[in-house]
Amino acid sequence: MHIREEQPERHTLAVLVDNEPGILARIAGLFSGRGYNIESLTVTDVSEDEAVSRITIVTSASAGVLEQIIAQLDRLVPVHKVVDLTAAGPHVERELALVKVAGTGDHRIEALRLADVYRARVVDATTTSFIFEVTGGSEKIDKFVELMREVGLIEVARTGIVAIARGKDAA
Repeated sequence: MHIREEQPERHTLAVLVDNEPGILARIAGLFSGRGYNIESLTVTDVSEDEAVSRITIVTSASAGVLEQIIAQLDRLVPVHKVVDLTAAGPHVERELALVKVAGTGDHRIEALRLADVYRARVVDATTTSFIFEVTGGSEKIDKFVELMREVGLIEVARTGIVAIARGKDAA
């Protein structure tokens, strides 16, 4: 008899919560206390009166574990709604990164050329460095950072993934 383990898949969850102190810590604690990993986490206020926030969580889990995560999130009192955007259908995901690159001469020219290819915007420049702003999917940003390592990468700051379902309905 073979027991087949389910392979973890990457999922993006949208969680609507009351905007109250400690809710983010409770959600992060739920994940860490059960050994689940959060790959990306972003939070934003989504109501006019600042009473409701949307937390976007990216995690990798098997179908069974994901069911547990969603059920446990749903049980938290300040949680209004949990939607697995990955399972719900088409959605748009984006991330923003600031990438600092140092270089002179050919390295500087190559950094600018690569930035143009990846549609990265120069948001700061000195005679010895640039800071690029690049947005897109995580794979695009990963590749841009990888290429910048070859021409003088110094530092990277990333926002984490934000996502929203396609179509007229809210998640």
